[in-house]
Amino acid sequence: NVMKLRYSPTSPYVRKVMVAAIEIRLEGQIEIVPTDPWDPETDLPDDNPLGKVPTLVTEDGMTLVDSSVISEYLDSLHDGRPLFPPAGEARWQALRWQVLGDGILDACQLRRVEDKFREKHMQSADWITRQKRTVERALAALEREASAIGQGPVTIGHISVGCALGYLDLRFHQDDWRTTHPALAAWYADFAQRPSMAATAPGG
Repeated sequence: NVMKLRYSPTSPYVRKVMVAAIEIRLEGQIEIVPTDPWDPETDLPDDNPLGKVPTLVTEDGMTLVDSSVISEYLDSLHDGRPLFPPAGEARWQALRWQVLGDGILDACQLRRVEDKFREKHMQSADWITRQKRTVERALAALEREASAIGQGPVTIGHISVGCALGYLDLRFHQDDWRTTHPALAAWYADFAQRPSMAATAPGG
């Protein structure tokens, strides 16, 4: 048996799991199952009642959902340097950055659903503005911490932030986050060159 990952190529949460798997050299143990969660005929709810990707089915048939939970499970399967530091300040820092990265993604997804699936006359400009401001505040916080982010080994925090910035480029490139966050942009330019990020780039 191998692990099976319900996969959508443009999902930033799926990308987060794949980057984590590559960083800890477990990608060869995961079978990719292409899944369109928006397809009304999808069997995804059979594995995940929430109907979301990523969903991981472990070797023993247990189902795990949510990119953070899946990534931490994968991190428990190897003996190398952990992506989730086990204790102390390093752990809380990694989890803080993970939440900021995931929060950017959550706000982007809410904004994208409003853009993509609601008819123009039903869209809420206030709702879209609210999500943009959430992203802006998170980016400002990360900009202030960019020098700290650039130090130390890669953690789940770095991966989450990297995938969030990649998703901003994919879906909201017109927002040009780099100009107002130069330190974060410099960190990302380097981080995006990692083999795990290059291999999982949408369309890559």
